[in-house]
Amino acid sequence: MTYRWIAIALPLTALCQPPNPQTPTPVQAPKAASPIDITGYWVSLVTEDWRYRMLNAPRGDYYSIPLNTEGKRVADTWDPAKDVAAGKQCMAYGAPNIMRQPARLHITWANDTALKIEIDAGKQMRMFSFALTPPPSEPSMQGSSVARWETPQSIRAYTSKISAQDPNTPGFRDASMASPPAPPDTRKLGGTLKVVTTHIKPGYLRNNGVPFSAGAVMTEYYDLHRYGNQEYLVQMQIIEDPKYLDAPWVVTNHFRREPDGSRWDPEPCELLLPSAKN
Repeated sequence: MTYRWIAIALPLTALCQPPNPQTPTPVQAPKAASPIDITGYWVSLVTEDWRYRMLNAPRGDYYSIPLNTEGKRVADTWDPAKDVAAGKQCMAYGAPNIMRQPARLHITWANDTALKIEIDAGKQMRMFSFALTPPPSEPSMQGSSVARWETPQSIRAYTSKISAQDPNTPGFRDASMASPPAPPDTRKLGGTLKVVTTHIKPGYLRNNGVPFSAGAVMTEYYDLHRYGNQEYLVQMQIIEDPKYLDAPWVVTNHFRREPDGSRWDPEPCELLLPSAKN
């Protein structure tokens, strides 16, 4: 019996092409990719530091704030009359203290890459940009805020605590070259809004003249919680200020969702003047 061998020539490109090439997943805009919905009207629940937030604390009362020697000196010499004379009545309504004010929030999307937060106490507005745009040259009361969504999936990828080759990790490629399952809907995973704010004009951490400097940086985390038929927004903020603080100051603020804006009542900060008490 005679055997015959037949040689088949294949193009080199066919041999080099990887099997099952992956189609890139389109990148969603931050609005479309939001894992939680924090838009709407919210009212603050003053469950922390009631006597500092609902009342004007006496001058020199900076309990729980890790002020250094210079910070205490400035707080001890605060004079609200000088603030009024200098047109600085709104010093306590900058970004590091505005979320601590008893207030209502109105949160909307300004566009596909920016969230807008309006605060009726002091009639202030904050903008959270998901685009890495350079901050303005001049600082402002609400500063320049850069935001990003953090989801269980993105945290895994960022920290590398779970191997990207783990087939049980949602949205990651299998160890084989086979097509991976489609990434899960990020809205079903839940998540957190992280915001970092810089370029803030100097102001007060409390209504009684406790200072923060132009070098202050505020990091915030926003989370949604549900209990029964109610929905709550919890904001944790971390203030770092090498000029006036010995350590980061960490506080949380709580808000309950309201059905509409019927109780929305903006009032300019110039009309909400504290008084000094010893």
